Amino acid sequence: MLPAPSLLRRAALSLAATALLAAPGCRPAAGPPPSAPSPLAQKDLPKFQRPTLSGGRIDTEAMRGQVVVVKFFAQYCEPCKRTLPEAEKLHRKHPNVAFVGVSEDEYASQAQQLVDGYGLSFPIVHDKGNVLAGRFRVSEMPVTFVVDPQGVVQWVGGPGQDEDDLAAAIEAYGG
Repeated sequence: MLPAPSLLRRAALSLAATALLAAPGCRPAAGPPPSAPSPLAQKDLPKFQRPTLSGGRIDTEAMRGQVVVVKFFAQYCEPCKRTLPEAEKLHRKHPNVAFVGVSEDEYASQAQQLVDGYGLSFPIVHDKGNVLAGRFRVSEMPVTFVVDPQGVVQWVGGPGQDEDDLAAAIEAYGG
Protein backbone atom coordinates (compact mmCIF):
# COMPACT_ATOMS: atom_id res chain seq x y z
CA MET A 1 0.00 0.00 0.00
CA LEU A 2 1.30 3.47 -0.91
CA PRO A 3 1.33 6.39 1.59
CA ALA A 4 -1.34 9.05 1.14
CA PRO A 5 -0.32 12.06 -1.02
CA SER A 6 -0.61 14.45 1.95
CA LEU A 7 1.83 12.31 3.95
CA LEU A 8 4.29 12.32 1.05
CA ARG A 9 3.91 16.09 0.70
CA ARG A 10 4.61 16.66 4.43
CA ALA A 11 7.66 14.39 4.32
CA ALA A 12 9.01 16.23 1.25
CA LEU A 13 8.46 19.64 2.88
CA SER A 14 10.14 18.49 6.09
CA LEU A 15 13.13 17.18 4.13
CA ALA A 16 13.38 20.43 2.14
CA ALA A 17 13.24 22.56 5.30
CA THR A 18 15.96 20.45 6.94
CA ALA A 19 18.16 20.81 3.85
CA LEU A 20 17.70 24.59 3.82
CA LEU A 21 18.57 24.95 7.49
CA ALA A 22 21.68 22.82 7.01
CA ALA A 23 22.89 24.93 4.06
CA PRO A 24 25.66 27.46 4.90
CA GLY A 25 24.30 30.96 5.42
CA CYS A 26 20.74 29.73 5.91
CA ARG A 27 20.91 28.84 9.58
CA PRO A 28 18.99 30.94 12.06
CA ALA A 29 21.17 33.47 13.90
CA ALA A 30 22.58 32.18 17.16
CA GLY A 31 21.54 34.02 20.26
CA PRO A 32 23.92 36.08 22.34
CA PRO A 33 26.06 34.53 25.07
CA PRO A 34 24.81 34.94 28.64
CA SER A 35 24.84 38.54 29.81
CA ALA A 36 26.64 39.68 32.94
CA PRO A 37 24.23 40.92 35.62
CA SER A 38 23.50 44.63 35.36
CA PRO A 39 20.75 46.96 36.56
CA LEU A 40 20.70 48.38 32.99
CA ALA A 41 19.84 45.09 31.30
CA GLN A 42 16.63 45.47 29.28
CA LYS A 43 16.50 49.21 30.04
CA ASP A 44 17.04 52.22 27.78
CA LEU A 45 20.61 53.29 27.14
CA PRO A 46 21.40 56.24 29.42
CA LYS A 47 21.42 59.36 27.28
CA PHE A 48 24.55 61.47 27.17
CA GLN A 49 26.36 64.03 25.07
CA ARG A 50 30.11 64.31 25.60
CA PRO A 51 33.16 65.54 23.74
CA THR A 52 35.57 62.92 22.45
CA LEU A 53 39.34 62.92 22.83
CA SER A 54 39.67 63.61 19.09
CA GLY A 55 37.51 66.75 19.25
CA GLY A 56 34.24 65.25 18.04
CA ARG A 57 31.07 64.81 20.03
CA ILE A 58 29.08 61.75 21.05
CA ASP A 59 25.31 62.01 21.32
CA THR A 60 23.64 58.71 22.16
CA GLU A 61 20.25 60.04 21.02
CA ALA A 62 21.66 60.46 17.50
CA MET A 63 22.69 56.77 17.52
CA ARG A 64 19.12 55.48 17.66
CA GLY A 65 18.41 53.07 14.84
CA GLN A 66 21.74 51.27 14.98
CA VAL A 67 23.46 48.78 17.23
CA VAL A 68 25.64 50.61 19.78
CA VAL A 69 28.54 49.23 21.79
CA VAL A 70 29.64 51.22 24.86
CA LYS A 71 32.92 49.99 26.34
CA PHE A 72 34.23 51.20 29.71
CA PHE A 73 37.96 50.85 30.38
CA ALA A 74 40.92 52.38 32.19
CA GLN A 75 44.70 52.32 31.91
CA TYR A 76 45.09 50.67 35.33
CA CYS A 77 42.72 47.82 34.33
CA GLU A 78 44.81 44.86 33.18
CA PRO A 79 41.91 42.93 31.56
CA CYS A 80 41.06 46.11 29.61
CA LYS A 81 44.41 45.85 27.89
CA ARG A 82 43.29 42.51 26.47
CA THR A 83 39.78 43.60 25.46
CA LEU A 84 40.62 46.96 23.85
CA PRO A 85 42.41 45.42 20.83
CA GLU A 86 39.52 42.95 20.50
CA ALA A 87 37.02 45.84 20.51
CA GLU A 88 39.05 47.64 17.86
CA LYS A 89 39.07 44.52 15.68
CA LEU A 90 35.27 44.19 15.97
CA HIS A 91 34.81 47.92 15.31
CA ARG A 92 36.66 47.52 12.02
CA LYS A 93 34.72 44.35 11.16
CA HIS A 94 31.31 45.96 11.89
CA PRO A 95 31.37 49.50 10.40
CA ASN A 96 27.57 49.77 10.77
CA VAL A 97 27.84 49.42 14.57
CA ALA A 98 28.49 52.57 16.65
CA PHE A 99 31.34 51.88 19.08
CA VAL A 100 31.99 54.30 21.95
CA GLY A 101 34.83 53.94 24.41
CA VAL A 102 34.51 55.49 27.87
CA SER A 103 37.77 56.03 29.72
CA GLU A 104 37.61 56.00 33.50
CA ASP A 105 41.19 57.27 33.82
CA GLU A 106 41.90 60.20 36.07
CA TYR A 107 43.43 62.24 33.25
CA ALA A 108 42.49 62.49 29.58
CA SER A 109 46.19 62.10 28.74
CA GLN A 110 46.10 58.57 30.19
CA ALA A 111 43.15 57.72 27.97
CA GLN A 112 44.96 59.18 24.97
CA GLN A 113 47.95 56.94 25.71
CA LEU A 114 45.69 53.90 25.42
CA VAL A 115 44.13 55.21 22.20
CA ASP A 116 47.58 55.74 20.71
CA GLY A 117 49.06 52.52 22.10
CA TYR A 118 46.29 50.30 20.74
CA GLY A 119 45.49 52.32 17.61
CA LEU A 120 41.85 52.76 18.61
CA SER A 121 39.79 54.30 15.83
CA PHE A 122 36.40 54.44 17.55
CA PRO A 123 35.49 57.60 19.51
CA ILE A 124 36.64 57.77 23.12
CA VAL A 125 35.04 59.87 25.84
CA HIS A 126 37.00 60.76 28.97
CA ASP A 127 34.60 60.31 31.89
CA LYS A 128 35.98 63.03 34.13
CA GLY A 129 34.61 62.54 37.63
CA ASN A 130 33.17 59.11 36.71
CA VAL A 131 29.75 60.59 35.92
CA LEU A 132 29.00 58.09 33.16
CA ALA A 133 30.29 55.18 35.23
CA GLY A 134 27.71 56.17 37.84
CA ARG A 135 24.89 56.45 35.32
CA PHE A 136 25.80 53.06 33.83
CA ARG A 137 26.30 51.61 37.33
CA VAL A 138 29.76 50.31 36.45
CA SER A 139 31.19 48.38 39.39
CA GLU A 140 34.03 46.50 37.66
CA MET A 141 35.96 46.75 34.42
CA PRO A 142 36.14 46.11 31.65
CA VAL A 143 32.44 46.23 31.00
CA THR A 144 30.73 46.46 27.63
CA PHE A 145 27.11 47.27 26.84
CA VAL A 146 25.47 46.18 23.58
CA VAL A 147 22.39 48.23 22.71
CA ASP A 148 19.82 47.27 20.07
CA PRO A 149 18.61 49.70 17.38
CA GLN A 150 15.63 50.68 19.60
CA GLY A 151 18.05 51.96 22.26
CA VAL A 152 17.62 49.11 24.78
CA VAL A 153 20.61 47.55 26.57
CA GLN A 154 20.38 43.92 25.49
CA TRP A 155 23.72 42.46 26.59
CA VAL A 156 26.37 43.29 29.15
CA GLY A 157 29.85 41.82 28.97
CA GLY A 158 31.91 41.76 32.14
CA PRO A 159 35.58 41.10 32.82
CA GLY A 160 35.29 37.48 31.68
CA GLN A 161 33.94 38.45 28.25
CA ASP A 162 36.04 37.75 25.20
CA GLU A 163 35.98 38.79 21.56
CA ASP A 164 33.75 35.86 20.55
CA ASP A 165 31.15 36.78 23.19
CA LEU A 166 31.05 40.41 22.09
CA ALA A 167 30.92 39.43 18.41
CA ALA A 168 28.00 37.06 19.06
CA ALA A 169 26.12 39.75 21.01
CA ILE A 170 26.66 42.32 18.24
CA GLU A 171 25.45 39.91 15.58
CA ALA A 172 22.45 38.77 17.66
CA TYR A 173 21.08 42.32 17.71
CA GLY A 174 21.61 43.17 14.07
CA GLY A 175 25.23 44.36 13.92
